[in-house]
Amino acid sequence: MTQFSDLGLAKPLLKALAEKGYKEPTPIQAQAIPVVLQGKDLLGIAQTGTGKTAAFALPILQRLAEDRKPAPRRGCRCLVLSPTRELATQIAENFKAYAVHMGLSVHTIYGGVKYGPQMKALAGGIDVLVATPGRLMDHMAEKSAIVSGTEIFVLDEADQMLDLGFVVPIRKIAAQLTKNRQNLFFSATMPSEIGKLAGELLNNPVQVSVAPQATTVERIDQRVLFIEAQRKRPLLAELFADTSFSRTIVFTRTKRGADRVAKYLNAAGIEAASIHGDKTQGQRERALAAFKAGEMRALVATDIAARGIDVNDVSHVINYELPNVPEAYVHRIGRTARKGKDGIAISFCADDERNLLKDIQKATRQTIPSFDRRNDKQLAAAAAVADKLVPAEKYVDPRKADPRNNVPSELRRKRNRNGGGGGGGRAEGAQKAQGRGPGQGKAGAKPGQKAGPGQNEFRGPKRQSATAEKRWSPID
Repeated sequence: MTQFSDLGLAKPLLKALAEKGYKEPTPIQAQAIPVVLQGKDLLGIAQTGTGKTAAFALPILQRLAEDRKPAPRRGCRCLVLSPTRELATQIAENFKAYAVHMGLSVHTIYGGVKYGPQMKALAGGIDVLVATPGRLMDHMAEKSAIVSGTEIFVLDEADQMLDLGFVVPIRKIAAQLTKNRQNLFFSATMPSEIGKLAGELLNNPVQVSVAPQATTVERIDQRVLFIEAQRKRPLLAELFADTSFSRTIVFTRTKRGADRVAKYLNAAGIEAASIHGDKTQGQRERALAAFKAGEMRALVATDIAARGIDVNDVSHVINYELPNVPEAYVHRIGRTARKGKDGIAISFCADDERNLLKDIQKATRQTIPSFDRRNDKQLAAAAAVADKLVPAEKYVDPRKADPRNNVPSELRRKRNRNGGGGGGGRAEGAQKAQGRGPGQGKAGAKPGQKAGPGQNEFRGPKRQSATAEKRWSPID
């Protein structure tokens, strides 16, 4: 049986792995680590929960340590792009844990937090930088980040990058990188657009695949409950009456829906919190920390947070609403049955979601066992009580919902600043309404008056005029 020591890893890495209790590599790790150590480009197809972060983190750290040199100022030696803040944090934490005996620096760059600390970290250079595309592009535009000296480029969760509209910024970031670099490309699925992107970025890559595309973990017990849309909430409360639902993630299709479900669960006496793109970074971190600590039984999330939630011992995953994209189902239920443990995934399916269920079963090449809970009189009575606790959300046909609208609020604000929806006009009109011209600052400021201390510091991307070139928007 293969051991980590058989893969040619250095003693500091083996010591860190032993401290974390890791003895045997997973299939993706056993196949990918030797390839990355050789400096070759890699195309990895692996679903969530297979240990792919260590598959690229361990050999990258070893390569950086073997050729130890200062990182370029305002740049990094290794750049890892991640689609979400939670996933970026998770990847960085793994890098830090493995590098604990190596003295290499690891930092994250993502939205929702202040620019100052990120600029300070970038100024001296970073060995490993884990970033989300949007915030990294902001730093690149202001010259506070220069990626031309990057030696190793990692694109993680490429298919979710596609879902969130990040393909264009990824191409722009890659265009600034040196051609003499190592590229590592990881994705759970391989849509045609992602295959095209891989062809552009990779040079004679070695392909490693540990599972067929869009397959689900075998240790997950899956089932579907057919139920009327208006009776989903009482059915959810009924499930939580079972104490085995100790640490459960509930997935909804919309951010407003996540808030309403969490509010209903709390009203029903079940500790819950929601996490999605409109929450501040502090709110997301606090909710996730409380869930990890066992202070709440339910975490209600949207797909944008699906791949960034790495919590041990998740007992159940509930699809309160089926996803519009079939591949998202795989990532959702992959939050349970991690690290060789068993898990249960339950999906609610209303009549208008049957086509979504068919798409999921076709993509995963399986028929999920189903049970009919429609016309249940007890649930009908409970639904009336639920509507009094928390009014039902306005109905939206899932087949007409646009998944591109489920993007972080920071990106929507960026879109508005780019001129979408007349954002610039509203800002100028607000200034005029307060008796100020478009070129003036706070009330009472005089033209030509000098800025106060610290006012020239960069605190975020500058607003552009209507005549300026439009910046990237994930919805365009």
